[in-house]
Amino acid sequence: MNHIATPRISARTLIIGAGQAGLQLAATLRELGDTAPITVVGGESRPPYQRPPLSKAFLSGRAAEHELALRGADYYTANDITLVCGEWVDTITLDDDAAGSGEAVTRSGRTIAFDRLAFTVGGTPRRMRAHGAELAGIHYLRTIDDAVALKESLDDASRVVVVGGGFVGLEIAAAATASGKDVTVLEAQDRLMARAVAPEMSRFYADAHQRRGTRIVLDAAVSGFRGTDRVSGVELADGRVIDADVVVIGIGLIAHTELAASVGLASEGGIDVDAFGRTRIPGIVAAGDCAVSSHPVHGPVRLESVPNAIAQAKAAAASLMGHEPGVTAVPWFWSDQADLKLQMAGLTMGHDQVVVRGDPDSERFSALYYRDGQLASIEAVNAPLDYMTARRILEAGGNIPPEAAGDTDIPLKKYLTR
Repeated sequence: MNHIATPRISARTLIIGAGQAGLQLAATLRELGDTAPITVVGGESRPPYQRPPLSKAFLSGRAAEHELALRGADYYTANDITLVCGEWVDTITLDDDAAGSGEAVTRSGRTIAFDRLAFTVGGTPRRMRAHGAELAGIHYLRTIDDAVALKESLDDASRVVVVGGGFVGLEIAAAATASGKDVTVLEAQDRLMARAVAPEMSRFYADAHQRRGTRIVLDAAVSGFRGTDRVSGVELADGRVIDADVVVIGIGLIAHTELAASVGLASEGGIDVDAFGRTRIPGIVAAGDCAVSSHPVHGPVRLESVPNAIAQAKAAAASLMGHEPGVTAVPWFWSDQADLKLQMAGLTMGHDQVVVRGDPDSERFSALYYRDGQLASIEAVNAPLDYMTARRILEAGGNIPPEAAGDTDIPLKKYLTR
């Protein structure tokens, strides 16, 4: 890792954001033969690390902090990547005479000149504004520091309330329930994981979590939090109070858009890019949780997942190198909740038919989604072979006939295009 004493840096490529997408973009530039200086700036004091294990293996004690690092320190030195940690970029000024070039100034006053720019700035957890929301014992999870604080609180807690029934909230709930806590999940919508999965999978997961001992409360509008110095309960709009020693809030991510907006590249939901990570200004790209990309069927979509961050970063790096656009990757995701591994490929939005393959009661099955008879997506629970085969078929532009998809005697690999 390069340590910087000078207040001014000259970078051929400046990458703002030192998460999965930022590091992948830098690594791909090197893999594609770029030998010019690369500087990656991140707001956290740590080098890039994996976030998904924070709500899974790290929280349950199966992974240590040092195991989360994406790369060792020698990687940055060997690849001549300057990594600046613990710095926030406050302002960006673009040159008038060269697209994509300009100058960035950090909060500490460091100046970084660049010829090309990448936004991989991620986002921040959406915070609740209800009364009592600042009480001790109320947690959000995004960083290692967040995870360490939450883990310490959970060690001393017996009653845990999770506000938000999305991936992160359910992963935390599963870990807490498995460790013997009394856990309640409060979801404001009428089903779990509503932004990510179809209703069929929402129903399965609600039942599965309840079988394992987690209480699920849907249509639960949180109106406030009780407690003097520390939280003691969660108030619902219908008058109920759920007792709590620890509250975890997971109600979505707000993309960091301020910097991109200052140069006219952000909308309300994120930083606007095409399918290959390119913004409307040549030489400036974006990737990861902050990027809103154009989907051929669904229009503007912002996807929050490591696979999407990696795919977008690779495409954005290729764009900066002037390579011809490749094939747009099929989105894929996963979530580990207790002993249930959910794997998804494609997007279920707009489907008009669903075929269930296998028996949901066995907790080993898949659901295949169709639009006009064409396979659009798969969601598989503890069924990795179904998932991998259907994903390959989606990537190849193939299809699995709906009338055959539910027959477990017919192997899906039969429909792989040779």
